[in-house]
Amino acid sequence: MAAPHSSGVELRVTRRLPTSKSRVAWYVVALLTAVYALNIADRYVISTLIEPIKLDLGLSDSSIGLLTGVALAIFYVGAGLPLAVLADRTNRRTLIAVSLAAWSGMTAVCGLTHSFWQLLLARIGVGIGEAGGTPASHALISDYFPRQRRAFALSVYSVGASLGSMLGSSAGYASDAWGWRSAFLLLAIPGIALALLLRITVREPRRGALDPQVSLDLAPFTATLRHLIRSRALLHCLIGGTLYTFWAWGLMWWTPSYLVRSHHMNLGEAGGKLALMHGIGGTIVLLATSELMRRMGGRDPRAVPWFVAVAIGAGTLPSIVAYSSHNTSLTLAMLWLFIPLSYANFGPTFALVQNLCPPAMRAQGVAVLLFAANIANLILAPQLVGIASDLLASRFGAESLRIALLPLAFTGFWAATHYWLCGRHLRDDLPAHEPRS
Repeated sequence: MAAPHSSGVELRVTRRLPTSKSRVAWYVVALLTAVYALNIADRYVISTLIEPIKLDLGLSDSSIGLLTGVALAIFYVGAGLPLAVLADRTNRRTLIAVSLAAWSGMTAVCGLTHSFWQLLLARIGVGIGEAGGTPASHALISDYFPRQRRAFALSVYSVGASLGSMLGSSAGYASDAWGWRSAFLLLAIPGIALALLLRITVREPRRGALDPQVSLDLAPFTATLRHLIRSRALLHCLIGGTLYTFWAWGLMWWTPSYLVRSHHMNLGEAGGKLALMHGIGGTIVLLATSELMRRMGGRDPRAVPWFVAVAIGAGTLPSIVAYSSHNTSLTLAMLWLFIPLSYANFGPTFALVQNLCPPAMRAQGVAVLLFAANIANLILAPQLVGIASDLLASRFGAESLRIALLPLAFTGFWAATHYWLCGRHLRDDLPAHEPRS
């Protein structure tokens, strides 16, 4: 459904930022990329530490699924929607800084716990804090860059995901040297310092300053939901993004344990190899995607979701091989394809949501995406895999985790289909001032 507009004339926005403003904008992106990296690292670290935590606290895979996913996700997604509404009405910079300080503090608390329930409550605190970070960051970046440059800027911002995953995966080294609790304590320190730097040095821009012909009236959440449902392109983007996280991050949550159990690696070795896949491979793909988004800025906007569809489809094939092969060298080679390719979706998806939502709905639009996506990858995938692994353990032993993971690998094709459909409907649903060809 095409967005209403006041004129039949389509305006192609190609304004460039003055040099001084451009430097400020990229400084903000750099800081928020670091915030995003800590968000992912503090969330992902517990996946790396599954085996020592399970041994120390005497937990089953089902309990681990609750601890690694559900504990954080229920409160993350529950707090995310009201905090996104707040982000669309208040100072986003301050909200991000306070949220970062809060989740970093709770990450430190994770390192001080000595029971399942203490760690569960600490993870809940991490989830509540993290809920205030990403939607507000996307909305803030979108007011520093014009529409045609947002896919590029948000793709650069998305490098935080690969850096954070690398940092979280590297926790295996700290765990092997000083115990699993030390990894949480080490991760908490930079978050407090970065929160202060963000609060002191970043200015809150005027909403919609780089978006001509838009309404800046406050949008109630019900209006945002109606917009999401009516825009077929945006709806397919949200469904595709949700299924993507169910596939990619659902698999990656359990990958350190899979390498330990099925391929007989120690935790430091498994974490170190995965850290390189995330940090080097993922960053290369994100930077390549950023350059591609920069070149696509003035071209057919349908190329963006279609690119994501192809990337996810290409990553699904090696994911199937990686979790079915008994050959360690082949498994690692396939993971080197699957894990980096899974990062190609980040920036383009974020930009699609921002460009298909009016300025007064942007943080809320991202929050709805994160709400659905994190239910899929933090609640459903870890818990279903954990339950299936426990049920299969009596028959298959350590291989039960591999068998539980394999069906999940095929869902990447489902996600790719929705991104392809998003592209088919995109030109009809773009705002009036967005170029359609």
